[in-house]
Amino acid sequence: MKLLFDFFPIIAFFVTFKFFDDPHQGILAATGVVIAATCIQVATTWLRHRKVENMHLVTLVLVVVLGGATLILDDQRFIQWKPTVVNWLFAGAFLASQFIGERPLIQRMLGSNIDLPGAIWTRLNLAWVVFFITVGFINWYVFESYDLATWVDFKLFGMLGLTIAFVIAQSIYMMRHTVDDEATAEPQNDD
Repeated sequence: MKLLFDFFPIIAFFVTFKFFDDPHQGILAATGVVIAATCIQVATTWLRHRKVENMHLVTLVLVVVLGGATLILDDQRFIQWKPTVVNWLFAGAFLASQFIGERPLIQRMLGSNIDLPGAIWTRLNLAWVVFFITVGFINWYVFESYDLATWVDFKLFGMLGLTIAFVIAQSIYMMRHTVDDEATAEPQNDD
């Protein structure tokens, strides 16, 4: 359910865009909807939990600023830059966590549920850095090289598909190291 809630603004954006025959009118309407949906998402989270995840706050600020610029200046490029900026900010946060604090960001997020050696956490964290930078560049390439409708499709299906594939790959990598750690931790029988 949380995953659906997290994707609520992007789904609302996509559905609104597809409702219009004119891509220019569609992007303006979809931008207005994504601003409203993100505000609703953050407000609902705050009312239910009395806290909001940093990711949602960063997204809210960027959606309001870049989406607002799209609407005010009648220029779709601002909203098209948002996924690139968000991904690059996340890459910066993950990279900075390598040097600030005692643990990488991925370990702070998952470490209470998974026990892995420090070197593995570092590799996983750096993999997220590379992933976020790469997805940011791919988004940039798609919106510069293809039409608006293709970019909207990529924003939902392409980015989601890349993220799911990356998470699965990381899960397999983590399982491999978790199993290895458990196998070496079993007591040896010298009989």
